[in-house]
Amino acid sequence: MKLEGTRSFEAPRQAVWEVLNDPARMAKTMPGVESFDVQDDRHWTANVKIPLGLGVLPLSIGFEKTEERPIEYARLRAKGTGVGAIMSMETGFHLSEAGGGATDMRWEAEVKIAGPVGSMGQRVLQPIVSQQVQNVLAALDEQVREAGAYSPEPEEPTRSA
Repeated sequence: MKLEGTRSFEAPRQAVWEVLNDPARMAKTMPGVESFDVQDDRHWTANVKIPLGLGVLPLSIGFEKTEERPIEYARLRAKGTGVGAIMSMETGFHLSEAGGGATDMRWEAEVKIAGPVGSMGQRVLQPIVSQQVQNVLAALDEQVREAGAYSPEPEEPTRSA
């Protein structure tokens, strides 16, 4: 199933880029993360329990950043396995200046689910996947807001008499 959309952030493009390229921050956007391990800046793994309405789907997912053009574009591949499902995903995002210090993101994803869970069919899985995407985007917005609140400027020490 193919998904795509847009999202605007009230943050500079550099701040959005840093969140999208920080595996630890991205782990905070994923539903049901139980453990997370970064091998290097292009490879990481997560053990998740994805809510599927009537239950959860435990998956071990390997992520690989396959392409990037800093502060503009990146592409990611994910492959997950679990009891009753094999999941693969290709996703990419494009960042552009939106004026006033804001950033627009255009994203696309292709998700494939095989096995008994995948046999439920796109009609059943589409709303579940779409809801999870909305949850990830809302969590991403929160991570960008947190990153924007961070000020790299050192505070002046307070003096006491």
